[in-house]
Order: sequence, then structure tokens, then C-alpha cells
Amino acid sequence: MTLYINSCVRSTSRTDRIARALLDKLGGEYVEVKLEETDLRPLTEESLARRDALIAEGTYSDAMFDYSKQFASADTIVISAPFWDLSFPSKLKVYFENVYVTGIVTKFSSDGRPVGLCKAKKLYYVTTSGGPYVADFSYGYVKSVAENFFGVGECELIYAENLDIIGADAEAIVDETIKKLRNR
Repeated sequence: MTLYINSCVRSTSRTDRIARALLDKLGGEYVEVKLEETDLRPLTEESLARRDALIAEGTYSDAMFDYSKQFASADTIVISAPFWDLSFPSKLKVYFENVYVTGIVTKFSSDGRPVGLCKAKKLYYVTTSGGPYVADFSYGYVKSVAENFFGVGECELIYAENLDIIGADAEAIVDETIKKLRNR
């Protein structure tokens, strides 16, 4: 199963357009989690205490673990996240905060090293930026967490940049990114 995590908020999102072209190239059906339409919230003292108690009991049937189980069971993961304010939309961080559950997506070895439990062989990170793209605070974070903590085999960055530079033809840049994606 391919899991599409869509953190785009605009109905005409260029990032989503590129991600959907990737999904077409990958073929098959996929499950989409449109983060803007979820009720995901940052963990609070109360929700964190509840989560920790359930993890300690080994009780993972609670609905609060549904996104984590869905993420862990995906064969392929596609994330669409526009580059905003040198990062990705905050709802994506909240999603990761809720997905990062010890016992579902990761465990720790006896010497404290993380051991990923996710099934995904590949994660694609699709983004666009109005100016030059800097991967350090967006893709860099996702790649590090996915490979080093979740056990995802490989991460790939797909991006279009400089879309809002004066004189740039944003549609042509997006179209060229999609064309390259389809021809590889």
C-alpha cells in the first residue's frame, strides 16, 4: 500500500500537483491523509501521559495510534509539503509527533539505539519553494527521522524551486519537474 501524506493547504497547490504526478507514475492505489482535514493536534501533558501509559501497557488498539500503524504498514510513502518559512507546514510536524510511537514505528535496542519498525522501502518527499530551496530544515529532518528512527530504506527528494521569483514562469518550472519525473 502506498501512503500519501498531503500537507498542502491550497486547492491549487503546485506541490500537490507534482506529488500526484509521482503517484500516477508509481501506479496502483494509494491511501491519502490530507492533514488539513484531520483533527491531529500537538501532544499535550494529558495526551502524552495517556499515550505513555498505553505504550507501557502494550495497548496499541486505541484510536490515537491509528496514524502510526498506518504509517508503519505502508510499503511506499509519498509526502507533499510546500517549503514555508524555511521548513514545512506545521501540521506535518504534528503528524510526525503523533506517528512517532515506540513499539509501532520504532523500538530501542538494549544499548539505546533506535531500530525502525516501518515496512516502507522508500519515502518520496515532494516540495516546492518560491525562492531557492534549502533542504536542511525540511527534507533533511524527514530523511533523518525516516531512515534513522523509522527504518525506511531510502528517501528521495523531488522539488521545484524559484517559482515566485520575478520573471519566473512557475507553470513551466512545475511542468518541467513533472516531465522529468515521468521520463525517469
